[in-house]
Amino acid sequence: MTNKLLRGGITLVALSGAFCVCVMRVPGGDVQAADKPAVTTSGWNPTAAAHYLDSRETWWQGWGRAQKDHGTLCVSCHTQASYALARPMLRSRAGERAPTTQEQVMLASVEKRVRDWKDVQPFYSDAVSGAGKEVESRNAESVLNAFILDCYDSPQGHLSERTRMAFDNAWALQSKTGPDAGAWVWQNFDYTPWESKESQYHWAALVALAVGAAPDRYMNDQKIAVNLDLLRSYLRSHYDAQPLVNKMVAMWASSYLPGVLTLDQMHALVDDVDALQHKDGGWSLTDLGTWKRRDGTPLETRSDGYATGLAVLVLKESPVTSDKKPHVARGLAWLETNQDKTTGSWPAWSLNKNRDPKSDAGMFMSDAATSYAVLALEDR
Repeated sequence: MTNKLLRGGITLVALSGAFCVCVMRVPGGDVQAADKPAVTTSGWNPTAAAHYLDSRETWWQGWGRAQKDHGTLCVSCHTQASYALARPMLRSRAGERAPTTQEQVMLASVEKRVRDWKDVQPFYSDAVSGAGKEVESRNAESVLNAFILDCYDSPQGHLSERTRMAFDNAWALQSKTGPDAGAWVWQNFDYTPWESKESQYHWAALVALAVGAAPDRYMNDQKIAVNLDLLRSYLRSHYDAQPLVNKMVAMWASSYLPGVLTLDQMHALVDDVDALQHKDGGWSLTDLGTWKRRDGTPLETRSDGYATGLAVLVLKESPVTSDKKPHVARGLAWLETNQDKTTGSWPAWSLNKNRDPKSDAGMFMSDAATSYAVLALEDR
């Protein structure tokens, strides 16, 4: 299995439909997407997507709540981890030769926290946020750091020393005993899908994806053999109890790391995913679990970019979906026609509250949705 998904800029295939690439020089020689998205008349607009993702990363880096000790930044599942997953894949589209300024700021902060791991403080303290939050945030950060750095090493085809160090930090915190052995104690503020009881499995599966996609045959490193055995065992033994969105991520991971799911499990899951495709060709995150908003408001049932992007990825990447081309084609068509022409983003809505989708917190869902849409559209 080639690591085509996480190797942005190596195996990209040109898409049909016209688009215009606009770039601008910034101090230091970096190439940035233009301040305003380029206009496109058909298909989707990669430059607009890059502009949206960069603008959200800029906002995050300036947000007071993201500021942490030692001049570093908090890492988030919805905005930074998803940004790292998708942004490198847009590099050649935007005519860039190097990571943007926003990416460099993020990476410098992550690397500083990885190298100063024993000195930096957890993102949350027990005294302020409640018992157990220090352990939760420390575990989650270790995983996110490794995941983000791995996304940038994969296009280069070499696993850097800083990324190996990040993985070492994460493996040291992996649960070794108990019912959740193989996973990481995850940050839980009852915010689905990233900071809730379901998130532990979700991110264990994404660790499996990252390890399987990592360059230099990292998954065959004997130093992590026991860790990987624990991880696989956890993903297999806890699979049946997961919401569909987590099962989908596990199948995505199984395309990169052998031994996560059986063929029977994958066949059954593909049938479940197919059955939930909407008439318009998209999928809704509401259908991928049993959710209930904290404010009691009804969940949004329209197709969204997060669920549709993930579904398309899973159907394309899985080894058991060779007969699902019509479902994939309809999903891609939905993604191509539902990018916001003004912002470059894809729509998604909170599972927790009836948030204004244009508010900063409301856009967290669109941050992730845009990244997953990009991944699905670029990996063709």
